[in-house]
Amino acid sequence: MALKQWGFNQRRKGQDMELTAKSHSVRLSDGNSMPLIGLGTYGNPRMTPKGTSYEAVKLAIEVGYRHIDGALVYFNEHEVGQAIRDKIADGTVTREDIFYCGKLWNTFHSPELVQPALEKTLKTLQLGYVDLYIVEMPTAFKPGDTFYPRDENGKYIYHETDLCATWEALEACKDAGLVKSLGVSNFNKRQLELILNKPGLKHKPVSNQVECHPYFTQPKLLEYCREKDIVIVGYSPLGTSRDASWVNLKCPPLLLDELLTSVAKKYKKTTAQVCLRFNVQRGVVVIPKSFNPDRIKENFDIFDFSLSEDEMKAIEGLNKNIRFVELLMWSDHPEYPFHDEY
Repeated sequence: MALKQWGFNQRRKGQDMELTAKSHSVRLSDGNSMPLIGLGTYGNPRMTPKGTSYEAVKLAIEVGYRHIDGALVYFNEHEVGQAIRDKIADGTVTREDIFYCGKLWNTFHSPELVQPALEKTLKTLQLGYVDLYIVEMPTAFKPGDTFYPRDENGKYIYHETDLCATWEALEACKDAGLVKSLGVSNFNKRQLELILNKPGLKHKPVSNQVECHPYFTQPKLLEYCREKDIVIVGYSPLGTSRDASWVNLKCPPLLLDELLTSVAKKYKKTTAQVCLRFNVQRGVVVIPKSFNPDRIKENFDIFDFSLSEDEMKAIEGLNKNIRFVELLMWSDHPEYPFHDEY
C-alpha cells in the first residue's frame, strides 16, 4: 500500500497542507473540525492530587492546545471545566476555540440513560455543549450508580443493550444541541458497521478513538475508517505506563525504540515528539495525556519539523500488532471488541 502521508488532506477539502501550532485541524464528515493534537486528562482518581487536572488543562490552553479529551468516569471533569471556563474568562480563548470530547460510560448505554449522562457531564463542566461525545466502549455494564458493577464473587455485571438503540439516543442529543459531533471509541469494524448500516441513520460517527502508536499502527482499521470518512483518534500514542494490573508488558517500552531514538536525534527532538508527529502526518489525531508541565509543552512542540516519506515507512514498519491496553478483564463480554482482527 502506498503511504498516504497526507491522506487526510483529501478530507480537509483543499485546506492548506502545512500544519502549524495555530492551524492543525482535520475536517470531520459532519462539517465540524477537530484539532490533530489534544490533551488527554485521565488520571487515577485515587492517586491524582486535587487541582492537578485543573492546572494541566489551564497550562495546555496557554501553550496552544485547543482540543481537550475527558470523560465522566475520570472523576475530574469539574476541574477540567473550571480550567476551560477560566481561560475563556481571562480572554485567552473563546468557547468556540475549544474542542472538548466527553464520553458515554458503559453503565449508561440504555437509551433512556444517554441524555441524562451527557447532561451530567455538561453540568459538571458547566458548559452548554460538548464538541464531541463518544461511546467509550461497546461493552454495556449493568445500569446504576456504580461505574464498575460487580457481583458477590467480584465478577463484572454486564448488561445487554443494542448499540443501535444507544446510538439513536445519542442522535437525539445532537438534535437537541447538547453536542456538535458524535463518535465512538474502541469499536471494531463489525461494531462500526452496525451503526453505519442502521436503518434510518441520521448522524454517522465522525471518529473512532482507539489505541494507536508506532508499535500498534492499526493499518486495517485506519484504511477502513478512511474509506468511511471516520477519523481515527489515537489514545496511548506514546505507549502507556508499565502498570501490570492493566498493561500488556509483552510489548517493550515504545519510547526506548532504537529507530525512534535515532530519528529523534536527527531532528533534535524527543522520541515522544517523533511518535506524535508520525501519527499526525498520517491524519491520526493524538491525545497524549500528561500532568507534567514540561511534557505538556514538549508534546505540543511538533510543528517545526516533519518526517520524510522514508522515515514514515520505516516507523510504520515497527508495527508489532500488540496492544498495550487489552482490557482483558472484560474479554468475556459479548461485545468485547478486540477478539476480531480489527
